[in-house]
Amino acid sequence: MIESSIQLVVGLGNPGSQYEQTRHNVGFWLVEQWASRLGSAFHLEKSFFGEVAKSRNHGQPMWLLKPQTYMNRSGQSVSALARFYKIDPEQILVVHDELDLLPGQVRLKKGGGHAGHNGLRDIQSALGGPGFWRLRIGIGHPRSLGLQQGVADFVLHPPRLEEARAIDEALARCDQAMDKILDGNMNKVMGELHRDPVASQQATGA
Repeated sequence: MIESSIQLVVGLGNPGSQYEQTRHNVGFWLVEQWASRLGSAFHLEKSFFGEVAKSRNHGQPMWLLKPQTYMNRSGQSVSALARFYKIDPEQILVVHDELDLLPGQVRLKKGGGHAGHNGLRDIQSALGGPGFWRLRIGIGHPRSLGLQQGVADFVLHPPRLEEARAIDEALARCDQAMDKILDGNMNKVMGELHRDPVASQQATGA
């Protein structure tokens, strides 16, 4: 089934050079790749509390957004742009880091809880519910990766080398699926993205 096309893609992260390479900024990484592919560039839009890149999909306008409000106020930026351009929640895709998925895993879903993610929590509050799409990029959890770090410290540090490679591969798969995602061909994308590369590698001994 074809859903509504996506008009707003939001990458979650924290502004500032000290956060650029941290796990919590995975959402920024992907929307920057997509903006580049679409031939668009980000510019600070103070009225939307973020950096915005405008593009078109099949002749229709669409926007990419990097909130500059820090993670726990992401909803302020998302709701400001969505209200101004009259974009419905089901036409919004939020790209974010996911502790409950291992590096290399990706899941696409609509709605659901925020699982303690401060960015998602604030967006749900600002939009009045969870009815937007989410592209969940696995970063792993410190316990699943055998680390003793607290979660807050973990997400604000760069991934280790092997984790970074797996995340890069996941981002590449999302990049390949960009056109289908923007067109709203979500069921097909799910079938492609949800194949678990971690399990496949373990099964083949890779």
